[in-house]
Amino acid sequence: MTDYDYDLFVIGAGSGGVRASRMAAGHGARVAVAEERYLGGTCVNVGCVPKKLLVCASAVADHYREAAGFGWAAEQPAFDWARLIANKNREIERLNGIYRGLLDSAGVELVEGRAGLLDPHTVEIDGGDAGRRRVTADQVLVAVGSWPDMPPIPGIEHAISSNEAFYLERLPERFAVVGGGYIGVEFAGIFAGLGCDVTLVYRGPLFLRGFDEEIRTYLAGEMRSRGIELRFDSRVESIEETAGSGDRLRLHLDNGEAIRCGEVLYATGRRPLVTDLGLENCGVAQGELGEVLVDEYSRSNVPNIWAIGDVTDRLNLTPVAIHEAMCLSRTLYGGEPTPVDHESVATAVFSQPPLAAVGLTEEEARTRYGEVDVYRSRFRPLKLTLTDNQERTLVKLIVDRASGRVLGAHMLGADAPEIIQGLVIAVKMGATKDDFDAAMAIHPTSAEEFVTLR
Repeated sequence: MTDYDYDLFVIGAGSGGVRASRMAAGHGARVAVAEERYLGGTCVNVGCVPKKLLVCASAVADHYREAAGFGWAAEQPAFDWARLIANKNREIERLNGIYRGLLDSAGVELVEGRAGLLDPHTVEIDGGDAGRRRVTADQVLVAVGSWPDMPPIPGIEHAISSNEAFYLERLPERFAVVGGGYIGVEFAGIFAGLGCDVTLVYRGPLFLRGFDEEIRTYLAGEMRSRGIELRFDSRVESIEETAGSGDRLRLHLDNGEAIRCGEVLYATGRRPLVTDLGLENCGVAQGELGEVLVDEYSRSNVPNIWAIGDVTDRLNLTPVAIHEAMCLSRTLYGGEPTPVDHESVATAVFSQPPLAAVGLTEEEARTRYGEVDVYRSRFRPLKLTLTDNQERTLVKLIVDRASGRVLGAHMLGADAPEIIQGLVIAVKMGATKDDFDAAMAIHPTSAEEFVTLR
């Protein structure tokens, strides 16, 4: 038997890589993980966690405006962007320390530096001033994640990605966001909530492709009511830098119009971070974007090389990467081959208001099942009835007419992600509309609408 330095070498210490490392070590494997940038990956450092903190910060303005309806009087609040970012940075540093501690306590060796494959069992790590080293491993896991993809248009060097958005020195008066996915929609809400005039530009007729059409149409209306300008069916052809420190940029659209702004955030997609990873040295099959092609067990075409998370471009969500990591460790070291289950995965967009969903959209359900029943309710949440905020919540259930099984649950409104999380179990277990009807409601709540729909 060949003697390797490690049983498992993990490239990338994001959420998936760290979980796989810890679980494999828990099974007794000798594990090392290499990271060139920061522990926790995109989610902890420039993704889910800091973004949610900024969402919370931007929602405070709403709380101030609504306070008068509940008898509170306060002076107009003052917002300090620099203080928010400093506090956010301190929290991220704390989380990085926690991740380091988790690896240490699990007995996983952390190797700091850029790792690449020389052959299926040999990894070379460039540790900067620490120099280069080579190690061998029986199994190799690629968990390097993805990186913002900036389009090659004139003037793109003047734009920022979501990475830089978390470290801006100041907020401009006017902000442009290009892109209609999670990141673009969420940052449009963040900057608008913090007082910027925001314009969102998207090339398609409606953003958030893949979500239920009624829900995303409803969100577009709510965002417009908050003063966000939505430019659909529009493309930016070039970005021009102008004189002055205010609106220093001008975006030229394909319809001849121009948008002035102080900053422009591009959120038009991400690509697997596979440059110089050495996959070609091993003959690892890759897709059009460079993603590692894997089977249901996260195994590549090279028997000892595996991949999880965004680098596989399957379902790019942090909990999914963690789930894939747990399945992988069971398969490799737990004596329990476990395929990844990507069915009925819940997801949320922390827009303002937020939306969340699990299961099929109405459009998907009609295509797959034919006859379906749709139950919906639109209402103004109780909290807002004493305020001037006219925001309304939309909840929606999609039901297979033949079996009565709930195929999808969707919600747009306050606390949608928290509420949908509780419905994931029911949808995964195949609950029927009768099961929902038999559940006793908690009153008064927004969540009760899901068990009182008629």
